[in-house]
Amino acid sequence: MNDMEIIEMYFRRDENAIRQTEIKYGVFCRSLAYNILQIHEDAEECVNDTYLKAWNSIPPNEPVYFRGWLGRVVRNLSLDLWRKNHRKKRYAGIEEIFEELDECIPSSSHVEGEIEKGMLTEALNKWLGELPQMDRIIFLRRYWFGESLKTIAKIYRLTPADVANRMYRLRQKLKAELKREGVFL
Repeated sequence: MNDMEIIEMYFRRDENAIRQTEIKYGVFCRSLAYNILQIHEDAEECVNDTYLKAWNSIPPNEPVYFRGWLGRVVRNLSLDLWRKNHRKKRYAGIEEIFEELDECIPSSSHVEGEIEKGMLTEALNKWLGELPQMDRIIFLRRYWFGESLKTIAKIYRLTPADVANRMYRLRQKLKAELKREGVFL
């Protein structure tokens, strides 16, 4: 079943839409949530909350790119749960990824207002667009989808050390680009 058919089912308020979403995107959503949370039960909770959000949001919203929309929803819900439980010292899952990016992307506490956040987003999108395709995919797999170095290495037939070195070089390039663009670090 294609995305437009699934979205049409949401518009008709057909409960089979959730089942079809699970069939087509369940593995993707669970993987993304688990990469952030590292606890299966919490990941499953976020996936279920994602389906509920889809049910409550469609209509009136009509996502153009359904997989990306679901990915953003499950990622945001997972990060919210991670932050909530991190205060209780419950997770170590995504902390490593946040620490890697700390050196090149300013934290929200250092970014003043929505204008500077917009500047950061614009600079990051421009930088990603200029990367070779392989570097862009690997960067996004690591820092958007939260995949481990080992998983990325296996997919691309590299060693984890090669992926770690590539990530380090990409973070250094990103840091230099953000400085060049005037995004205060």
